[in-house]
Amino acid sequence: MLQQKSRSPSIWKNTNRGVLQSAPRFWQTWLADTGSLTAKLEQQLNHKLSVQVLVDRNQNVLKNERHFFKRPLRRCRVREVLLSADQTPLVLARSIIPVSSASGSNQFVLKLGRRPLGAVLFARKKGKKHYNEREMICLKQSHPLWQSCKKKYPLLPNKLWARRTLYQLKNHPLLVNEIFLPTLEAKLKELER
Repeated sequence: MLQQKSRSPSIWKNTNRGVLQSAPRFWQTWLADTGSLTAKLEQQLNHKLSVQVLVDRNQNVLKNERHFFKRPLRRCRVREVLLSADQTPLVLARSIIPVSSASGSNQFVLKLGRRPLGAVLFARKKGKKHYNEREMICLKQSHPLWQSCKKKYPLLPNKLWARRTLYQLKNHPLLVNEIFLPTLEAKLKELER
């Protein structure tokens, strides 16, 4: 009798609960970092990142994204971008911006164009960098986020590390998913040589 392979699901885990050790050592610092990912990448690579906008429109969000907000959500502004250096894709970012979070003086988040959201969030003053919660995951093909991203970026590998952070922008939540591509590790190791 043939045994079926176990299909362990990809599960988000809160990084405040000591789960970082379950990630490979290389990814632990990237998953735990609380600063701007854009700034860290540009510093490590000594290169300005380019942003390719894959999606920027109102749409339904994934079920587990709705639960992370801990309040009812239907349609939100979803922005997916590919962060690259020297035409090498490094990070796929997916931001979920509720309608109420993009109103009034926060409307700038709807007009980012080719600027990364993180760079804008961390450039603003008065504690805009604070976040409520951060989670990490080893993202596999069975996960809805992996499946959604695969449609826009067909070169997505079968398994990769990701984090998501719920930021507060003037007391309004924004969810930022950051999916680390293996090319980031390869590029940084290449620079070490």
